[in-house]
Amino acid sequence: MRIIALSLLAGLAFTGCSSNQHSQQQKAAEPTKPAADTNKAETGRVAFQRLYVAARGWARDAMPVGLESQPTKEFPGKDGKAGVWSGTFGSASRQAMKPFTWSGVNSDDAPPPGISPGSEDSFSASNTSTRPFDFAYLKVDSDKAYEIALAHGAKDFVAKNKDAEIRYTLSFDGRSNQLRWIVNMESASSKSRPLTVILDATSGTFLKKS
Repeated sequence: MRIIALSLLAGLAFTGCSSNQHSQQQKAAEPTKPAADTNKAETGRVAFQRLYVAARGWARDAMPVGLESQPTKEFPGKDGKAGVWSGTFGSASRQAMKPFTWSGVNSDDAPPPGISPGSEDSFSASNTSTRPFDFAYLKVDSDKAYEIALAHGAKDFVAKNKDAEIRYTLSFDGRSNQLRWIVNMESASSKSRPLTVILDATSGTFLKKS
């Protein structure tokens, strides 16, 4: 009986080894799946939050001054998203402002992926052109700004210009005391005039187009 039991154990061990070897050979024969595409675009608000964290690491009292997207070949901005966003932040304690750029694109027409700081410049909160604003006023994201722009002339522009590039700029207008989205559309291959749609970034109210 002892001999039979040992024989059975040896047979099971051999079967297990053969099964493992077969499984490993089968996996090796399977084609390797390509890595997922790491390129991605984000709305202005999502990118802004990332940039804000980086800016607070530079200066604890950093306040946003402006935000702007950069169209790329892969992400021209037609859905309210961009693969590159640059934000400028001002610090009263440092009397300086500093730009930060977020990139989610790995291509030759974009900065390296991640967040890159720029060079400091002089800053005064009383200057109308660089007046900081409260992040809480940003209620309307860039994808919604795109929808509003479509309803006010952008739909025809995009239909006529398949290669249209769309740039989103967020800034505070001191004269009207409004945080605004400026949606600018242009085509390099078309003779169409660039189209600019401006709206309130807090209420979503259409303001004007040109």
